[in-house]
Amino acid sequence: MKTLSNALKLGCCMLATLAAAPLAAAPVAPAVSYRSGACGDFTIAVIPDTQNYLDYRHQKAAGYPIEAANLFFEQMRYVADNARSAGGDIVFATHVGDVWQHYSRWSDPAHELRGFKSMPNAMTSQVAAGPRPETLSFEIPNAVKGFSLIAGKLPFSVVPGNHDYDALWTDPTHPPQPEREGRLKIGIRHLGGLTGYLSAFSDQSEFFKGQPWYAGSHDDGADSAQIVTAGQCRLLHIGLQFDAPDASLAWAERTIRRHPGLPTIVTIHKYLDRDGKRADTPALDLSILDHRDNNPQMVWDEFVSRHDQIFLVLSGHIGGQGYSVDANLNGRPVHQVMADFQDRSQVAKQAGVKSGGAIGDGWMRLLKFRLDDAKPNIEVRTYSTHYRKFSSELKDYAAWYKAREGQAALSDEAFLARDSFVIPLDDFHARFGGR
Repeated sequence: MKTLSNALKLGCCMLATLAAAPLAAAPVAPAVSYRSGACGDFTIAVIPDTQNYLDYRHQKAAGYPIEAANLFFEQMRYVADNARSAGGDIVFATHVGDVWQHYSRWSDPAHELRGFKSMPNAMTSQVAAGPRPETLSFEIPNAVKGFSLIAGKLPFSVVPGNHDYDALWTDPTHPPQPEREGRLKIGIRHLGGLTGYLSAFSDQSEFFKGQPWYAGSHDDGADSAQIVTAGQCRLLHIGLQFDAPDASLAWAERTIRRHPGLPTIVTIHKYLDRDGKRADTPALDLSILDHRDNNPQMVWDEFVSRHDQIFLVLSGHIGGQGYSVDANLNGRPVHQVMADFQDRSQVAKQAGVKSGGAIGDGWMRLLKFRLDDAKPNIEVRTYSTHYRKFSSELKDYAAWYKAREGQAALSDEAFLARDSFVIPLDDFHARFGGR
């Protein structure tokens, strides 16, 4: 049942059905089963948007001075080399989406069958200018090559970001209006089709089929679940597709109910903004985009806030970093962490690129969990596999990045703190039991 928060999405014709009872928290499952002994300290690797590494234009064959794809491969080798199976402490990796850069179609058959019309995008970036054959010939194959480096080394998840869909097109009933500001200037756009994504990461792929830690999927693997094992402890991870549709959230709810008591982490591409607020689709768009979809506030209202097992949400999409904590409907804290470093361009500058060289500089997040302590916590650190240093170890870190990421007003110390901090989990033992 949709809630009142979704009225704009559904349109005025649905208002009668929205006068339902207010949301209530889902029943709390017995919080006693996630551990049978010590967890030990362990790390989850969070791989932010990698689209600029895999962009076919950022390779030597296209005249670029370096092979940007190698920075992606370096990240994956680091995860493999530091996996628990290799003697390290990384027990799980999650990619937050936007694996590659370009689209491969103008529109997708499923939306066409539902009556969606399309027109080419205009007044926009090269990425949205039209489908590119290099998506299928270079970008997706190299994404698969990268994930092959960690396959068999540890469990992992990949969620589709907006760039991982087959198609991006403009709604002809809301074409570009050059005289307007904001979203209307370029028109209203739709996303559709996951054929390319599923060719790499479906539930039948070599990465996931038959894996004991792969705990289920929906939409052929566009949404998926994994069991994260650390010592004698188990956590549940759920990966959701971009603007998760109603059916995705219903599947995710069933998945949580099948795993009662497991502390749950959710990864979704677009969720949090730099200011810690949810990165909502503008209200103007909600009534004309696909009514099946849910923007970040709806994902919170309809799913995250209702399930007390969810204690952490991870996302990317917005350049920079963001963090917030909100109380769910049971009054428990839900920590929400965003990181997307794709606009970082120091490596490109050092290679002689004058403009347009943002690739990401090898930065990723490492979340060290300490769940056995009397006061459990997560230490969040940001590491570059190119510079082989943590953000706190680079004296020029703030000078390189804070202005580009819209944080010029922050002190260097405050900017550094956005990439190196501790998340307290003070209620974890009371919430999940087992200590």
